[in-house]
Amino acid sequence: MTLSELSAAAPAADPPRRSPWWLRGAVVALIVASIAIIWVTNAWMTARLTETTRNRAEVRVALYTGNIISELQRNSVVPLLLARDPELINALSTGNFALTSARLISAQKEIGAASIQLLDATGRVVAATDRNQLGVNEGASQHFITGLRSKDTVFTLGETASGGFEFSYSRAVMSDNAIAGVIVVGVDLSKFERSWSVIADAIAVTDSEGRIILATEPRWRGLTMDQALAVRSAPSAIQRALQATTDWANEPPDAYVQGEAVMRIDSRVPFRGWRMTSFSTYDSVRERVNAVLALEIMGIAILLALAFYMLSRRARSQSRVLLRESAELRQLNSRLQREIAEREKAQKDLAVAEQTLAQSSKLAALGEMSAAVSHELNQPLAAMKTYLAGARLLLQRDRPAEALSSFQRIDDLIERMGAITRQLKSYARKGGEAFEPVDLRACLSSALTMMEPQLRSRQVRIVRSLPRQPVMVMADRIRLEQVIINLLRNALDATREAKDPQIEILLAAGETARMTVRDNGHGIADLDKLFEPFWTTKKPGDGVGLGLAISSGIVSDLGGRLTARNAPGGGAVFEMQLPILGGEARAAE
Repeated sequence: MTLSELSAAAPAADPPRRSPWWLRGAVVALIVASIAIIWVTNAWMTARLTETTRNRAEVRVALYTGNIISELQRNSVVPLLLARDPELINALSTGNFALTSARLISAQKEIGAASIQLLDATGRVVAATDRNQLGVNEGASQHFITGLRSKDTVFTLGETASGGFEFSYSRAVMSDNAIAGVIVVGVDLSKFERSWSVIADAIAVTDSEGRIILATEPRWRGLTMDQALAVRSAPSAIQRALQATTDWANEPPDAYVQGEAVMRIDSRVPFRGWRMTSFSTYDSVRERVNAVLALEIMGIAILLALAFYMLSRRARSQSRVLLRESAELRQLNSRLQREIAEREKAQKDLAVAEQTLAQSSKLAALGEMSAAVSHELNQPLAAMKTYLAGARLLLQRDRPAEALSSFQRIDDLIERMGAITRQLKSYARKGGEAFEPVDLRACLSSALTMMEPQLRSRQVRIVRSLPRQPVMVMADRIRLEQVIINLLRNALDATREAKDPQIEILLAAGETARMTVRDNGHGIADLDKLFEPFWTTKKPGDGVGLGLAISSGIVSDLGGRLTARNAPGGGAVFEMQLPILGGEARAAE
């Protein structure tokens, strides 16, 4: 009804009355409650999303640490192989280096090293992948001196003229029990800086002395972390005011990078006392919190609009009595139009907020999947690179039989990686697999073979108790081996600090096939969260907590169950039970 209609229809009635006290009190209470709700929501959502962002940053740092260790381990075996190369030894003995640089260039392409140099006993570069270095005397360089003094492969960290750092492995080349020269293999870790700068906000790696040796910020290199964080431009007055407002409304940040508040994640790199530090901004947290606050504000605006509508309705009824209140009615009508415009704007903001939430959900799912794939495929990829490099060198030395063994291992690893990707797909969506009769004894033997490098590097006593008869189950052999490897790997990690490490493996067949893996490690602190994804008792950088969650899902798909408990005498006991394949149970197929 318009204002003219209201004026024409207004009868002569009692004088207008004021709104009742309870209605005015309800509006005031609604406003106070709205402010309280927005304040509490902002604090709670900020704390929760900050913790989620921190957890994802910790997972990302663990992945980056694994990449550095994998690159260092892959290059550490190259000096040993080249130091035993007969052609290089013969070139140092005879002094004929005509074809030596070409051989090093070929080895560099096959292995993927940053650079390779061959130095004679005086420190002169006699062969190199960079021919510009030929003839340069590096007798005073650290990698040459340490290579001469040690009989093993040694790692060297040196500074470059441009202010950066170079990483290399060196080893003495022996000829007739005498040092004929030194082989130096450079490691390219700067490629990780380029990839980090695309994904993360700021990443830095420090050595045991606290010096930054890798960083996405070039001017940080060579400084300590405190010095690097102090390097920033002075913010303007507006920036200082915004920063003070943000710090007052939220929890204080861990640090400031270039005047911007960031959260700091520190992680240990298991190599020569190195540490990795990651800095992540709060932008994604504020965006998601603001989206939720926009929804709340929209709801509060609707309630306020209803409240104002009730007040305006009473005012319109009073305006029928006296013509002099027509001006107030026009003002109320204008106020309602403004409220409608605000509601339309709030609806548009809601649509934008919903799109932002959907995109954030997609990114969260992508981050969790990438973490799982990297966790499961990192070790097979590193092993494949090592086997491939060794096989190529064996073929060059005319040792095809040994090279075929490496190719067979590579083929097994490829088959295993394919099974892992299929398993990760089933982890997100349950599905059937092609099962076949499998002997648990053969699976255990295959798993121990794949774990041979880890077992060989540790002095761990393995006690096995197996039946003489086959223990047959209906399962996917590759996925079953993956479960056994995860259990053995966890047991191996748990006994790392034990005085006399021991792992017991018991396989028994009764009504069900039962495999028990027991260690004498530190045990399990929280059994309830053991099989939850991303929950782990390992130190940062040693694991992301996906192995047992994936293993539990595999055993459940096979119709069995995986349980864990603490042993009375100390250590942990994992037990896997599967339906045994017999005359009565063939219908389970």
